[in-house]
Amino acid sequence: MALIDFKVFPGIDKQDTTAGAENRWVDCDNVRFRYNLPEKVGGWASLITDTIAGVARRQFAFVDLDGNRYVAIGTDKFLLIYFEGQLYDITPLKSTLSSATIATTDTSAVCDITTSGNHNLSAGDIVLLDNVTLPGGTGYADSDFENKLFQVTSITSATVFTITQSTAATGTVSTGGSIDVKPYEQVGPAAQSYGYGWGTDTWGNGGWGDASSATDVSLEPGLWSLSNFGEVLVATIANGKTFTWNSGDASRLTTRASTTTSGFETTNNPTATRVTLVSPTTRHLIHLGTETTIGDTSTQDDMFIRFSDQEDINDYTPTAINSAGTQRLQDGTKIIGALKAKETILVWTDNALYTMKFIGAPFTFGFEQVGTNCGLIGKNAAVEIDGTAFWMSNNGFFMFDGTVKSLPCSVEDYVYDQADTTKGQQVYAGINNLFTEVTWYYPSQGSEYNDQYVVLNYGEQMQGGVWYIGTEARTTWIDASVYPKPFATKFNSSETGTFPVIVGESGLGQTVLFEHEVGTDQVNPDGSTTAVTSFVKSFDFDLQSRQRSATGQATGPTIAGDVFLAVRRFVPDFKDLQGSCKVTLAVKRYPQQSETVTSLSPFTITPSTDKKDTRARGRFVSIKIENDSVSESWRFGTFRLDVQPDGRR
Repeated sequence: MALIDFKVFPGIDKQDTTAGAENRWVDCDNVRFRYNLPEKVGGWASLITDTIAGVARRQFAFVDLDGNRYVAIGTDKFLLIYFEGQLYDITPLKSTLSSATIATTDTSAVCDITTSGNHNLSAGDIVLLDNVTLPGGTGYADSDFENKLFQVTSITSATVFTITQSTAATGTVSTGGSIDVKPYEQVGPAAQSYGYGWGTDTWGNGGWGDASSATDVSLEPGLWSLSNFGEVLVATIANGKTFTWNSGDASRLTTRASTTTSGFETTNNPTATRVTLVSPTTRHLIHLGTETTIGDTSTQDDMFIRFSDQEDINDYTPTAINSAGTQRLQDGTKIIGALKAKETILVWTDNALYTMKFIGAPFTFGFEQVGTNCGLIGKNAAVEIDGTAFWMSNNGFFMFDGTVKSLPCSVEDYVYDQADTTKGQQVYAGINNLFTEVTWYYPSQGSEYNDQYVVLNYGEQMQGGVWYIGTEARTTWIDASVYPKPFATKFNSSETGTFPVIVGESGLGQTVLFEHEVGTDQVNPDGSTTAVTSFVKSFDFDLQSRQRSATGQATGPTIAGDVFLAVRRFVPDFKDLQGSCKVTLAVKRYPQQSETVTSLSPFTITPSTDKKDTRARGRFVSIKIENDSVSESWRFGTFRLDVQPDGRR
């Protein structure tokens, strides 16, 4: 029999049955579809040798007036700047606790710090110690504590907390000395969780150990809103304060973000806000889900919006001669996120989508509800591309191009069965315009952090786009724009970060900053190389035969899966094959039957492979393409198979 083409539609189909999804791909990892064909994704390489302590929750790239490029990275503990291959700690500080004392115990590394007033710290918080004068007899030198970061080990009382040194004391001192304690601003937990009753509330609301006002409360992870007011970084801790950092300051790399940045103060800003952004053309600083009374966190209203005067991010008092103002949305229980679009700002609640457009005096902004039952699953789960928004909700995928539309998704049931939607605030959407992709990274059931992804390729010419899936976890992503390649962060809870250096660090985990679409492998911070494994697997296909006359003309109906197939050989078709890949053929008699891998599989394919002889027999055949070694890459074309009918038994 002549060779026949094995052609498969692009994308992954997890919605259909085995028989119904013939000529579709069923599963993949680290594979994308381009020009309707599957190929291995590009590699990624660590940008720096340092790794970040904690889990990154937001990235934002911007440029100053001199053309210097920066990436701000907000984690559950820190606010960092990536600049010219280095990381800088610009985390804002809380008020200094002056003249604290220290107590040590012989042979123990645990030290008690006593403050003159309430410290308002929690276990796991970060403190900077300064102006250190130790009492005699501890065995430590002042330099062991001076200008160093410590993680709070435990809380003894409202005025006493413990830290852990890297070495044990050699003497017991009940109390003495003088230390200035400078606590870092609290961001929030590393992961989202649900709680009931005592001690649960939105991060930053209520007292630790106080009864929650609800019986089912989500403790949201530490999140940031990052935007720019010209060359000034505007950074807001979710449900907390807003800070600025001036990249135009000559001493910027040794200066922390603060509420008192000269010329860009935020001392009059709300102190509890879910989301902030700077309007793209009018330059208002917008607080969403914020206080009705500025400075009183107890008045935080999750549906209330407050915006500054134009060109003044520290003026929120409406007058007849400025454009400051407020607005409250109605549909939903809380504002989840917001994005800048071409002519508008998009604002999502947990149930609806609103547009926020500048209309001038006297109202400044006009609000219109454009969608319902289409809320956002998490603050970072939406992206905007040339005026079109794509997002993930609690019940499906949507787009807005002037009208809200539900996106048909060929892997929707699979994703929502896998995803832990109670951790929706950890979902992170990223654009890769190099390949017209939108990717959502999400935590699966039983996983504390993001470990799965789903991709919409909006550029491929199929209704609803082309969808595919994978397991490479990322917690943040920024597209190529300020930098020529995308940047992303990967978190490992079992490793320890190297920046910033924290004495007594425990349990913060490690974040690696990667540049994507580089080479074929993963290049680690230590310079070692790890293979990026990839595979794509098809659904079963059968031989659709027709009843034929003696002359070979078709005379009857198509008969699908009626006869056994005998696959004698196949001719591989790969483009830009680097190294090798493996091809596995599997057969089965019935759709619901377990497949059997053919005896000669897997077949190793190299650039010089012309054909492979095989012995495969069954009603249904599937193929799997994979590779798992360094310096390998592939792009699949069209398989040609020598297939012939082989009877009905």
